[in-house]
Amino acid sequence: MRGIDTQVRKNRRRIFKEVANLAYHSENLKDDIEALPYKIVDYDESEYESIYRERAIVRERIRLAMGLSLRPENQPVHLTQGLEESNIAEKYYEPPLMQVIPSACNACPENRYQVTDKCMGCVAHPCREVCPREAISMKNGKSVIDQEKCIRCGKCKAICPYDAISHQVRPCAGACGVNAIKNDPKNRAVIDSELCVSCGQCMVNCPFGAIADKSQIFQLIRALQSGHQIIAQVAPAFVGQFGPDVTPDMLKTALKELGFFDVYETAIGADMGAMAEAEHYAKEVATGNLPFSLTSCCPSWSVLAKKFFPETIDKISNALTPMVATARVIKKEHPDAKVVFIGPCASKKLEASRRTIRSDVDFVITFEELTGMFEAKGILLNEIQAMDELKGATGAGRGYGVAGGVASAIEECVREYYPDVEVNIEHAESLSECKKMLMLAKAGKKNGCLIEGMACPGGCVAGAGTNIAIPQAAKAVGNFKAAAAQKIPNME
Repeated sequence: MRGIDTQVRKNRRRIFKEVANLAYHSENLKDDIEALPYKIVDYDESEYESIYRERAIVRERIRLAMGLSLRPENQPVHLTQGLEESNIAEKYYEPPLMQVIPSACNACPENRYQVTDKCMGCVAHPCREVCPREAISMKNGKSVIDQEKCIRCGKCKAICPYDAISHQVRPCAGACGVNAIKNDPKNRAVIDSELCVSCGQCMVNCPFGAIADKSQIFQLIRALQSGHQIIAQVAPAFVGQFGPDVTPDMLKTALKELGFFDVYETAIGADMGAMAEAEHYAKEVATGNLPFSLTSCCPSWSVLAKKFFPETIDKISNALTPMVATARVIKKEHPDAKVVFIGPCASKKLEASRRTIRSDVDFVITFEELTGMFEAKGILLNEIQAMDELKGATGAGRGYGVAGGVASAIEECVREYYPDVEVNIEHAESLSECKKMLMLAKAGKKNGCLIEGMACPGGCVAGAGTNIAIPQAAKAVGNFKAAAAQKIPNME
């Protein structure tokens, strides 16, 4: 569903637009929030069987977009409870970040094999013959699976000559590489926050839009309105996210029109990280002081390693992530400014919530959320006349947005700065593949390697807060990287 403008995506964007609109225009915030579900959900065009259910879901989405938590189902909590604490110019994310809206969850089957109407009722009945638990019988000439006996081995599906047996997997659970999706007593999905690494892949894979993350767009707009100097940094994956005709320079001008004082490329910090990690590899891994090295720029990858493979913690690079490195550059040049990271990533919100990073990064919003701000403000990006130039990064840093780009940048730096060092590169994308890579590294199978991990399949261009299809985004990033005046950063 990535890159398709589904109704779920339209609903999310509408929420962001309306919440941003409240921040820009509301004179009676409490009353306007109460009225918002009725404005969003048209009585005659509900997507659900019950308009009342849809409005209940919208209410919870509004709360998350305001940075508030979901309301408990068994306690009388008002829609606007906690509003005053969120109607401010400075608010950090409070865990949990990713949340399932119970009223929106379809309680999808977790893992079930089901005979479809493609069954031909063949004489051979191979599905019945291979079943180790005799869970398949014939009724009215068709195969039927007894779900009480079925052990989900999949042998029946593999042997069926007509591909008549469907394997149903809960989409959010299928997308989660750390098995953080569990069940509540009503068989609805819940997220185990102890396992979750906040990559957001469950959110973008739920066809019902039942999973959402918290947003800071309301507080960011309040900060822009406060007169503070607000500076944005845009992640390398930003290229093409706001339309094929919207150039980086046009986006910078549009952000200034939105109220930002200035705009930096986060790729500047990526360049700094590539140099630091190249040095780390040459001096620690190539010399045998460390068996292998793990990149640090993807927060979900780092959290995965720390939670599930604690013995690898000392192998994670100490280099600042591009977001933090760029924020420190900005605050060195503008000490009184507040910094906003604009990117594709839900887990950057998790990273910025850490106490050690709060002084560097004040807000994190996604491309999707920024689109809602542009729409609420009535800014048409295709009509923007570029008055600014977005520059400062090399091709190495700009390539960080695509899987393999981080390792490639570090490899180029190693070969340039340390020509006598042989560099071995590995990269993994998606949490399940990242876990496999870490298991191999733990077993000593990746010694001497620099290992890049990306939680999202395809890299940052596949993040939960992106606007366009992954191949389209990867191509745009590649073109922007190639257009850089300098290939790799100069060693300082």
